[in-house]
Amino acid sequence: MIKKILVSLSLIFASLGACGQNFLPPEEAFKVVAEYATADQALLTVKPAKGYYIYKESLKFQITKSETGVTLGVPGLPQGKIKFDENFGKNLETYPKEFGITLPIVGNKNASGFVLQMELQGCAEKGICYPPMTLTVTLASLHAIVDGVLQEDVVEPNKPIQSFGLIDLWSARDDAGLLATMLQSISPVILLGAFFILGLAMALTPCVLPMLPIMSSVVFGSKNNQHQSVSKIRSSILAISYVLGMAIMYSLAGMAAAALGANIQAWLLNPWVLGIFALMLVALSASLFGFYELRLPQAWHNKIDRIAGKQEGGSVLGAFFLGAISTLIASPCVTAPLAGVLAFIAQTGSIPLGGLLLFVMALGMGLPLMLFAIGARGLVPKAGPWMILVQRIFGVLLLILAVWVVSPIFMSNKSADSINTHQIKSGLIFDRVSTSAQLTAVLKSSAANGQPVLLDFYADWCVTCKEMELLTFSDQEVTNVLKTYRLVQIDMTKNTADHQVILKQYGLFGPPAILFFDKQGQEKSSKRVIGFMKADRFLERLK
Repeated sequence: MIKKILVSLSLIFASLGACGQNFLPPEEAFKVVAEYATADQALLTVKPAKGYYIYKESLKFQITKSETGVTLGVPGLPQGKIKFDENFGKNLETYPKEFGITLPIVGNKNASGFVLQMELQGCAEKGICYPPMTLTVTLASLHAIVDGVLQEDVVEPNKPIQSFGLIDLWSARDDAGLLATMLQSISPVILLGAFFILGLAMALTPCVLPMLPIMSSVVFGSKNNQHQSVSKIRSSILAISYVLGMAIMYSLAGMAAAALGANIQAWLLNPWVLGIFALMLVALSASLFGFYELRLPQAWHNKIDRIAGKQEGGSVLGAFFLGAISTLIASPCVTAPLAGVLAFIAQTGSIPLGGLLLFVMALGMGLPLMLFAIGARGLVPKAGPWMILVQRIFGVLLLILAVWVVSPIFMSNKSADSINTHQIKSGLIFDRVSTSAQLTAVLKSSAANGQPVLLDFYADWCVTCKEMELLTFSDQEVTNVLKTYRLVQIDMTKNTADHQVILKQYGLFGPPAILFFDKQGQEKSSKRVIGFMKADRFLERLK
């Protein structure tokens, strides 16, 4: 009997804790202390608060700043407690109590210090899971322990920073924000290689591929619509000239980005800039349809001929100028990755570095064009009527690209006030917002209509969120009452910077959380629901 009473009391207190705002901030829920155990080994002591635990597989370590080549060995992790985790649907090792991690240190014993990053993710037993977080600590010199001085630093939370490989740049080539984050995490040693790989990925965009036949005409030259025979050496020289023209233009853009700073990304998305790009694509398309021929003015052409002399194929300077112009043609299709790259360069503030990085990136973009040009004689059949059809096809593609380039101008005006919707199994429809500005607009419009708002913080990895959908929102009485509310949801699955702004705005640490706003748009903070709540008690909150 006494045992049943104790169990009942524990469940009551657990429920009260889940419903109240008694969850600790992440820096208090997961404390980490770093110190030197020996001259060659660091010791991290991790202290989850009572009722909190950390996933073993979430632990990652890396050195982000070291002037002496210090590296880490394989971390020594203790055995954790096996726990069936409903978030992942499998047994996972967790650490619910204090534990230690040994980190072998390989490097110069006279190192002046280095910055260590530790990534972890943890949850509270009461039902809330924190987004992945990254902690940083600066350790003193490696000889400190030898001298008998033990340096200890308490780790402070920092913005999420992840470690990415070169191959990840491919998947992030059309995501400006993620790309900039990746580039910041890559060491300077492999940064040049990263930019070359990125350029190669950007070369496969639909704006660059149509340049291949245009490049071919430059390499081979044209006379009465017949291709001249060009040696491989000559083709190589012309291709290199083309790529150098492109690389120098991108290099200038990189130096400009470093000089101008953070405003460069917004400039790339300016409607006027997009409109100019679209007009250039239309002009190229018209030339492929045969309305006119794109060529340098005759006076310029004569001067180039006098400088370059009579040459088989196209002229070196002509290829160089076309390479420079091609940067403007390709820019619309590479706006997202280019914006991410320029944003990264703008943060460095280094003009020489900005120029060098984009020069290398342009070499990567030019590699397919160089390969095409060098081996073009075997790839391109003899001239004939089929070439007219190919030109027309590319002309249509360029027209489609022109429409696509300017579509954000019209879509932005339309989608600025539009919000995606999400329907759950119970039939309730949530308006999904992703920024603080969108949320503010929703609250204002609902207040103008005299309608209360329910704001749900959700994530795919949040099992409690799914329990709320399946067990609480599916209740018929709850569904009937919620039909009088405007239902708004923030999907935090990707945990973006905008999501973090909203969490901070309302003093939350992560999903699940449900907030209520009255008909005037004011939050009823006393009705907040943090964690899972059964349907009957949730109905009381709705009244």
